[in-house]
Amino acid sequence: MTPKRLLLLAATTGYQTQIFAETARTLGLDIVLATDRCHVLDDPWGDRAVPVRFEQPENAAIELSQLSPPITGVIAIGDRPTHIAALTARRLGLPFHPPDAVEASRNKFLARERFRAAGLPVPRFARVSLARPANRIGYPCVLKPLGLSGSRGVIRANDEREFVQAFVCIRAILQSPEIVRMSERQNRFIQVEEFIEGREFALEGVVTAGRLKTLAIFDKPDPLDGPYFEETIYLTPSREPDQGELIHATQCAVTALGLTQGPIHAEMRLNSAGVWMLEVAARPIGGLCARALRFEGGTMSLEELILRHAMGEDVSGLSREGAASGVMMIPIPQSGIYRGVHGVAEASAMAEVVITAKEGQRLQRLPEGNSYLGFLFARNSTPQEVEATLRQAHGQLRFEIARQLEVVR
Repeated sequence: MTPKRLLLLAATTGYQTQIFAETARTLGLDIVLATDRCHVLDDPWGDRAVPVRFEQPENAAIELSQLSPPITGVIAIGDRPTHIAALTARRLGLPFHPPDAVEASRNKFLARERFRAAGLPVPRFARVSLARPANRIGYPCVLKPLGLSGSRGVIRANDEREFVQAFVCIRAILQSPEIVRMSERQNRFIQVEEFIEGREFALEGVVTAGRLKTLAIFDKPDPLDGPYFEETIYLTPSREPDQGELIHATQCAVTALGLTQGPIHAEMRLNSAGVWMLEVAARPIGGLCARALRFEGGTMSLEELILRHAMGEDVSGLSREGAASGVMMIPIPQSGIYRGVHGVAEASAMAEVVITAKEGQRLQRLPEGNSYLGFLFARNSTPQEVEATLRQAHGQLRFEIARQLEVVR
Protein backbone atom coordinates (compact mmCIF):
# COMPACT_ATOMS: atom_id res chain seq x y z
CA MET A 1 0.00 0.00 0.00
CA THR A 2 1.34 3.47 -0.91
CA PRO A 3 1.97 5.47 2.30
CA LYS A 4 -0.03 8.63 2.86
CA ARG A 5 1.98 11.72 1.94
CA LEU A 6 1.91 14.54 4.48
CA LEU A 7 3.07 18.09 3.81
CA LEU A 8 4.74 19.69 6.85
CA LEU A 9 5.17 23.46 6.57
CA ALA A 10 7.56 25.04 9.05
CA ALA A 11 9.31 28.38 9.37
CA THR A 12 12.39 26.75 10.83
CA THR A 13 13.90 23.29 10.97
CA GLY A 14 14.11 23.09 14.75
CA TYR A 15 13.17 20.59 17.43
CA GLN A 16 9.41 20.65 16.84
CA THR A 17 9.83 19.97 13.12
CA GLN A 18 12.12 17.03 13.78
CA ILE A 19 9.73 15.54 16.34
CA PHE A 20 6.84 15.71 13.85
CA ALA A 21 9.00 14.13 11.13
CA GLU A 22 10.27 11.32 13.37
CA THR A 23 6.76 10.58 14.65
CA ALA A 24 5.41 10.50 11.09
CA ARG A 25 8.03 7.92 10.17
CA THR A 26 6.92 5.64 13.00
CA LEU A 27 3.35 5.90 11.66
CA GLY A 28 4.46 4.91 8.17
CA LEU A 29 3.76 8.33 6.68
CA ASP A 30 5.74 9.88 3.86
CA ILE A 31 6.76 13.38 5.02
CA VAL A 32 7.48 16.30 2.71
CA LEU A 33 8.99 19.30 4.49
CA ALA A 34 8.52 22.78 3.04
CA THR A 35 10.35 25.73 4.58
CA ASP A 36 11.75 29.13 3.67
CA ARG A 37 15.01 28.30 5.41
CA CYS A 38 16.03 25.15 3.60
CA HIS A 39 19.70 26.24 3.45
CA VAL A 40 20.07 25.39 7.16
CA LEU A 41 18.34 22.03 6.91
CA ASP A 42 20.11 19.22 8.71
CA ASP A 43 18.02 16.69 6.70
CA PRO A 44 17.43 14.48 9.75
CA TRP A 45 14.89 12.23 7.97
CA GLY A 46 16.85 11.66 4.74
CA ASP A 47 14.74 13.83 2.43
CA ARG A 48 15.25 17.25 0.86
CA ALA A 49 13.07 20.18 1.89
CA VAL A 50 10.95 21.94 -0.70
CA PRO A 51 12.10 25.59 -0.75
CA VAL A 52 9.23 28.09 -0.70
CA ARG A 53 9.08 31.84 -0.20
CA PHE A 54 6.77 32.62 2.69
CA GLU A 55 6.43 36.23 1.53
CA GLN A 56 4.81 34.89 -1.67
CA PRO A 57 2.10 32.60 -0.24
CA GLU A 58 0.00 32.20 -3.41
CA ASN A 59 3.03 31.18 -5.49
CA ALA A 60 4.19 28.81 -2.75
CA ALA A 61 0.75 27.17 -2.63
CA ILE A 62 0.72 26.67 -6.41
CA GLU A 63 4.13 25.02 -6.26
CA LEU A 64 3.25 22.75 -3.36
CA SER A 65 -0.09 21.72 -4.86
CA GLN A 66 1.76 20.44 -7.93
CA LEU A 67 4.06 18.07 -6.03
CA SER A 68 4.12 14.48 -7.22
CA PRO A 69 3.11 12.07 -5.79
CA PRO A 70 0.23 14.25 -4.54
CA ILE A 71 -0.11 15.43 -0.95
CA THR A 72 -2.87 13.79 1.11
CA GLY A 73 -2.63 15.83 4.32
CA VAL A 74 -1.31 19.19 5.54
CA ILE A 75 0.16 20.38 8.86
CA ALA A 76 1.71 23.76 9.68
CA ILE A 77 4.07 24.58 12.55
CA GLY A 78 4.29 28.22 13.55
CA ASP A 79 2.06 31.14 12.59
CA ARG A 80 3.47 32.20 9.22
CA PRO A 81 3.31 28.75 7.56
CA THR A 82 -0.39 28.37 8.41
CA HIS A 83 -1.44 30.71 5.58
CA ILE A 84 0.45 28.76 2.92
CA ALA A 85 -0.86 25.52 4.39
CA ALA A 86 -4.42 26.82 4.10
CA LEU A 87 -3.93 27.99 0.51
CA THR A 88 -2.31 24.68 -0.48
CA ALA A 89 -5.04 22.62 1.18
CA ARG A 90 -7.73 24.62 -0.61
CA ARG A 91 -6.08 24.00 -3.98
CA LEU A 92 -5.83 20.28 -3.28
CA GLY A 93 -9.30 19.97 -1.74
CA LEU A 94 -7.82 18.77 1.55
CA PRO A 95 -9.31 19.48 5.00
CA PHE A 96 -7.67 22.43 6.75
CA HIS A 97 -8.63 25.80 8.18
CA PRO A 98 -9.80 28.25 5.45
CA PRO A 99 -7.23 30.87 4.34
CA ASP A 100 -9.28 33.87 5.47
CA ALA A 101 -9.81 32.32 8.91
CA VAL A 102 -6.09 31.65 9.24
CA GLU A 103 -5.30 35.23 8.26
CA ALA A 104 -7.72 36.54 10.87
CA SER A 105 -6.23 34.27 13.53
CA ARG A 106 -2.72 35.61 12.96
CA ASN A 107 -3.68 39.28 12.86
CA LYS A 108 -4.64 40.65 16.28
CA PHE A 109 -6.73 43.46 14.80
CA LEU A 110 -8.77 41.22 12.49
CA ALA A 111 -9.26 38.70 15.31
CA ARG A 112 -10.55 41.38 17.66
CA GLU A 113 -12.97 42.61 14.96
CA ARG A 114 -14.35 39.09 14.44
CA PHE A 115 -14.65 38.48 18.18
CA ARG A 116 -16.56 41.75 18.60
CA ALA A 117 -18.85 41.01 15.65
CA ALA A 118 -19.68 37.63 17.23
CA GLY A 119 -20.63 39.26 20.53
CA LEU A 120 -17.61 38.02 22.48
CA PRO A 121 -16.19 40.24 25.24
CA VAL A 122 -13.39 42.41 23.84
CA PRO A 123 -11.44 45.28 25.35
CA ARG A 124 -11.44 48.67 23.69
CA PHE A 125 -8.85 48.49 20.92
CA ALA A 126 -7.46 50.52 18.04
CA ARG A 127 -4.98 49.93 15.22
CA VAL A 128 -2.32 52.64 15.04
CA SER A 129 0.07 53.37 12.16
CA LEU A 130 3.79 53.18 12.91
CA ALA A 131 4.07 56.70 11.53
CA ARG A 132 1.52 58.22 13.93
CA PRO A 133 1.74 57.19 17.57
CA ALA A 134 -1.58 57.88 19.26
CA ASN A 135 -3.47 56.47 22.23
CA ARG A 136 -7.24 56.67 21.89
CA ILE A 137 -7.80 53.95 24.52
CA GLY A 138 -6.60 55.46 27.80
CA TYR A 139 -4.52 53.88 30.57
CA PRO A 140 -3.51 51.28 31.49
CA CYS A 141 -3.21 49.90 27.99
CA VAL A 142 -1.24 47.22 26.17
CA LEU A 143 0.60 47.78 22.89
CA LYS A 144 0.97 44.78 20.58
CA PRO A 145 2.46 44.05 17.16
CA LEU A 146 -0.37 42.65 15.05
CA GLY A 147 1.42 39.56 13.78
CA LEU A 148 4.18 38.54 16.21
CA SER A 149 3.77 35.68 18.67
CA GLY A 150 5.21 34.49 21.97
CA SER A 151 4.56 37.84 23.72
CA ARG A 152 7.25 39.45 21.57
CA GLY A 153 6.79 43.21 21.52
CA VAL A 154 3.80 43.15 23.89
CA ILE A 155 4.18 45.98 26.41
CA ARG A 156 1.93 47.53 29.04
CA ALA A 157 1.85 51.31 29.42
CA ASN A 158 0.41 53.09 32.45
CA ASP A 159 0.91 56.68 31.30
CA GLU A 160 1.95 58.77 28.29
CA ARG A 161 5.68 58.45 28.93
CA GLU A 162 5.49 54.64 29.06
CA PHE A 163 3.26 54.66 25.98
CA VAL A 164 5.82 56.58 23.92
CA GLN A 165 8.65 54.34 25.13
CA ALA A 166 6.68 51.20 24.28
CA PHE A 167 5.67 52.52 20.87
CA VAL A 168 9.28 53.38 19.97
CA CYS A 169 10.45 49.94 21.13
CA ILE A 170 7.82 48.04 19.12
CA ARG A 171 8.39 50.21 16.05
CA ALA A 172 12.10 49.34 16.18
CA ILE A 173 11.25 45.63 16.29
CA LEU A 174 8.86 45.92 13.33
CA GLN A 175 11.41 47.91 11.31
CA SER A 176 14.21 45.40 11.89
CA PRO A 177 15.48 43.59 8.74
CA GLU A 178 14.14 40.28 10.07
CA ILE A 179 10.56 41.59 10.18
CA VAL A 180 10.73 43.82 7.10
CA ARG A 181 11.82 40.78 5.08
CA MET A 182 8.41 39.20 5.75
CA SER A 183 6.72 41.89 3.60
CA GLU A 184 3.50 41.67 5.63
CA ARG A 185 1.20 44.67 5.69
CA GLN A 186 0.11 44.02 9.26
CA ASN A 187 3.63 44.87 10.43
CA ARG A 188 2.99 48.54 9.56
CA PHE A 189 0.68 48.86 12.56
CA ILE A 190 0.60 48.53 16.33
CA GLN A 191 -2.52 47.54 18.23
CA VAL A 192 -3.42 49.45 21.40
CA GLU A 193 -5.80 47.67 23.76
CA GLU A 194 -7.35 48.29 27.13
CA PHE A 195 -5.51 46.18 29.72
CA ILE A 196 -7.50 43.11 30.80
CA GLU A 197 -7.09 42.07 34.42
CA GLY A 198 -7.41 38.45 35.48
CA ARG A 199 -5.80 35.04 35.45
CA GLU A 200 -4.46 33.68 32.19
CA PHE A 201 -5.01 30.24 30.66
CA ALA A 202 -4.10 28.37 27.50
CA LEU A 203 -6.17 25.73 25.73
CA GLU A 204 -4.83 23.12 23.32
CA GLY A 205 -7.30 21.52 20.96
CA VAL A 206 -8.17 20.20 17.52
CA VAL A 207 -11.09 21.30 15.40
CA THR A 208 -13.04 18.88 13.20
CA ALA A 209 -15.72 20.29 10.89
CA GLY A 210 -15.81 23.39 13.08
CA ARG A 211 -16.24 21.50 16.36
CA LEU A 212 -13.60 21.92 19.06
CA LYS A 213 -12.16 18.98 20.96
CA THR A 214 -10.29 20.18 24.02
CA LEU A 215 -7.06 18.27 24.58
CA ALA A 216 -5.76 20.21 27.60
CA ILE A 217 -6.29 23.40 29.56
CA PHE A 218 -3.17 24.97 31.06
CA ASP A 219 -2.97 27.23 34.09
CA LYS A 220 -0.35 29.99 33.94
CA PRO A 221 0.40 30.42 37.65
CA ASP A 222 2.75 33.40 37.32
CA PRO A 223 1.01 36.79 37.23
CA LEU A 224 1.11 38.34 33.75
CA ASP A 225 0.47 42.00 34.52
CA GLY A 226 3.35 43.65 32.65
CA PRO A 227 5.21 45.64 31.70
CA TYR A 228 6.18 42.60 29.62
CA PHE A 229 4.28 39.33 29.40
CA GLU A 230 6.89 36.58 29.41
CA GLU A 231 5.29 33.17 29.78
CA THR A 232 7.08 30.70 32.02
CA ILE A 233 5.07 27.85 33.58
CA TYR A 234 2.17 25.91 32.03
CA LEU A 235 0.33 23.41 34.27
CA THR A 236 -2.34 20.87 33.40
CA PRO A 237 -4.94 19.83 34.41
CA SER A 238 -6.17 23.29 35.22
CA ARG A 239 -7.19 24.06 38.78
CA GLU A 240 -9.98 26.36 37.54
CA PRO A 241 -13.30 24.92 38.80
CA ASP A 242 -15.42 26.19 35.86
CA GLN A 243 -13.44 24.95 32.88
CA GLY A 244 -16.60 24.65 30.83
CA GLU A 245 -16.67 28.45 30.59
CA LEU A 246 -13.16 28.45 29.10
CA ILE A 247 -14.06 25.72 26.60
CA HIS A 248 -17.29 27.42 25.55
CA ALA A 249 -15.52 30.75 24.97
CA THR A 250 -12.86 29.03 22.87
CA GLN A 251 -15.49 27.29 20.73
CA CYS A 252 -17.20 30.65 20.19
CA ALA A 253 -13.88 32.21 19.19
CA VAL A 254 -13.09 29.33 16.81
CA THR A 255 -16.49 29.83 15.18
CA ALA A 256 -16.06 33.61 15.03
CA LEU A 257 -12.73 33.26 13.25
CA GLY A 258 -14.07 30.58 10.90
CA LEU A 259 -11.53 27.89 11.83
CA THR A 260 -12.78 24.49 10.74
CA GLN A 261 -10.14 21.75 10.60
CA GLY A 262 -6.83 21.31 12.37
CA PRO A 263 -5.02 22.10 15.62
CA ILE A 264 -5.56 25.30 17.58
CA HIS A 265 -3.79 26.95 20.50
CA ALA A 266 -5.87 29.49 22.41
CA GLU A 267 -4.93 32.08 25.05
CA MET A 268 -7.48 33.76 27.31
CA ARG A 269 -8.00 35.73 30.52
CA LEU A 270 -10.67 35.11 33.14
CA ASN A 271 -12.05 37.68 35.56
CA SER A 272 -15.37 38.55 37.20
CA ALA A 273 -16.75 39.76 33.84
CA GLY A 274 -16.11 36.40 32.16
CA VAL A 275 -13.67 34.97 29.63
CA TRP A 276 -11.73 37.36 27.40
CA MET A 277 -10.12 35.66 24.42
CA LEU A 278 -6.64 36.95 23.67
CA GLU A 279 -6.02 34.89 20.55
CA VAL A 280 -6.67 31.56 18.86
CA ALA A 281 -3.78 30.40 16.69
CA ALA A 282 -4.38 27.91 13.87
CA ARG A 283 -1.46 25.74 14.93
CA PRO A 284 -0.30 23.56 17.84
CA ILE A 285 1.56 24.85 20.90
CA GLY A 286 5.08 25.95 19.97
CA GLY A 287 8.61 24.92 20.81
CA LEU A 288 9.06 21.80 22.90
CA CYS A 289 6.05 22.57 25.12
CA ALA A 290 4.08 19.75 23.50
CA ARG A 291 6.28 17.33 25.45
CA ALA A 292 4.18 18.22 28.51
CA LEU A 293 1.18 16.49 26.90
CA ARG A 294 0.62 12.76 26.56
CA PHE A 295 -2.50 10.86 25.59
CA GLU A 296 -3.90 7.34 25.74
CA GLY A 297 -2.43 6.55 29.13
CA GLY A 298 0.86 8.24 28.27
CA THR A 299 1.60 6.27 25.10
CA MET A 300 0.75 8.95 22.51
CA SER A 301 2.37 12.34 21.97
CA LEU A 302 0.56 15.48 20.86
CA GLU A 303 2.47 15.28 17.57
CA GLU A 304 1.12 11.80 16.91
CA LEU A 305 -2.42 12.88 17.71
CA ILE A 306 -2.17 15.84 15.31
CA LEU A 307 -0.67 13.68 12.57
CA ARG A 308 -3.47 11.15 12.91
CA HIS A 309 -6.05 13.94 12.81
CA ALA A 310 -4.45 15.43 9.69
CA MET A 311 -4.70 12.07 7.93
CA GLY A 312 -8.42 11.83 8.66
CA GLU A 313 -8.49 9.57 11.72
CA ASP A 314 -11.14 10.09 14.39
CA VAL A 315 -9.39 11.41 17.52
CA SER A 316 -12.55 12.36 19.41
CA GLY A 317 -12.15 9.45 21.84
CA LEU A 318 -8.55 10.20 22.80
CA SER A 319 -7.89 11.69 26.23
CA ARG A 320 -4.93 13.10 28.13
CA GLU A 321 -3.03 10.92 30.59
CA GLY A 322 -4.16 10.92 34.20
CA ALA A 323 -1.06 12.45 35.78
CA ALA A 324 -0.58 16.18 36.23
CA SER A 325 2.17 17.66 34.09
CA GLY A 326 3.81 20.95 33.32
CA VAL A 327 6.53 22.79 31.48
CA MET A 328 8.65 25.79 32.33
CA MET A 329 9.98 27.85 29.43
CA ILE A 330 13.25 28.95 31.00
CA PRO A 331 13.35 32.75 30.75
CA ILE A 332 16.38 34.73 29.64
CA PRO A 333 17.50 36.76 32.69
CA GLN A 334 19.52 39.28 30.66
CA SER A 335 20.47 39.98 27.06
CA GLY A 336 23.98 39.00 26.01
CA ILE A 337 26.08 36.09 24.76
CA TYR A 338 25.31 32.64 26.15
CA ARG A 339 28.36 30.99 27.73
CA GLY A 340 26.96 27.97 29.53
CA VAL A 341 24.95 26.60 32.45
CA HIS A 342 25.71 24.99 35.81
CA GLY A 343 23.52 22.81 37.97
CA VAL A 344 22.00 20.67 35.23
CA ALA A 345 22.72 17.44 37.11
CA GLU A 346 21.01 18.75 40.26
CA ALA A 347 18.00 20.01 38.29
CA SER A 348 17.78 16.74 36.33
CA ALA A 349 17.30 14.86 39.59
CA MET A 350 13.98 16.70 39.93
CA ALA A 351 12.75 17.31 36.38
CA GLU A 352 13.56 16.69 32.75
CA VAL A 353 15.97 19.40 31.58
CA VAL A 354 16.39 20.43 27.95
CA ILE A 355 18.78 23.34 27.35
CA THR A 356 18.30 24.67 23.82
CA ALA A 357 20.62 27.71 23.98
CA LYS A 358 23.97 27.17 22.27
CA GLU A 359 27.33 28.49 23.43
CA GLY A 360 28.08 31.75 21.66
CA GLN A 361 24.43 32.39 20.85
CA ARG A 362 23.24 35.99 21.13
CA LEU A 363 20.29 36.17 23.51
CA GLN A 364 17.65 38.88 23.77
CA ARG A 365 15.13 39.31 26.56
CA LEU A 366 11.58 40.39 26.01
CA PRO A 367 10.18 42.54 24.58
CA GLU A 368 12.68 42.30 21.68
CA GLY A 369 13.50 38.61 22.08
CA ASN A 370 11.51 35.58 20.98
CA SER A 371 13.31 32.58 22.47
CA TYR A 372 14.08 30.78 25.73
CA LEU A 373 17.14 29.18 27.30
CA GLY A 374 15.43 25.82 27.30
CA PHE A 375 12.63 23.85 28.95
CA LEU A 376 11.91 21.98 32.18
CA PHE A 377 9.29 19.21 32.30
CA ALA A 378 7.71 17.49 35.30
CA ARG A 379 4.92 15.05 36.12
CA ASN A 380 3.33 14.28 39.46
CA SER A 381 0.03 13.54 41.17
CA THR A 382 -1.18 17.14 41.34
CA PRO A 383 -0.52 20.44 39.53
CA GLN A 384 0.69 21.93 42.81
CA GLU A 385 3.41 19.28 43.08
CA VAL A 386 4.39 19.79 39.44
CA GLU A 387 4.68 23.54 39.94
CA ALA A 388 6.85 23.11 43.03
CA THR A 389 9.13 20.67 41.18
CA LEU A 390 9.59 23.02 38.24
CA ARG A 391 10.45 25.96 40.47
CA GLN A 392 12.89 23.91 42.55
CA ALA A 393 14.61 22.54 39.44
CA HIS A 394 14.88 26.02 37.95
CA GLY A 395 16.46 27.22 41.19
CA GLN A 396 19.34 24.79 40.66
CA LEU A 397 20.32 26.27 37.28
CA ARG A 398 22.91 29.04 37.02
CA PHE A 399 23.38 30.51 33.57
CA GLU A 400 26.45 32.35 32.32
CA ILE A 401 25.52 35.18 29.97
CA ALA A 402 28.19 37.67 28.98
CA ARG A 403 27.10 41.21 28.32
CA GLN A 404 27.51 42.22 24.70
CA LEU A 405 29.56 45.37 24.28
CA GLU A 406 28.37 47.94 21.77
CA VAL A 407 30.80 48.77 18.98
CA VAL A 408 31.61 52.49 18.91
CA ARG A 409 32.51 53.81 15.45
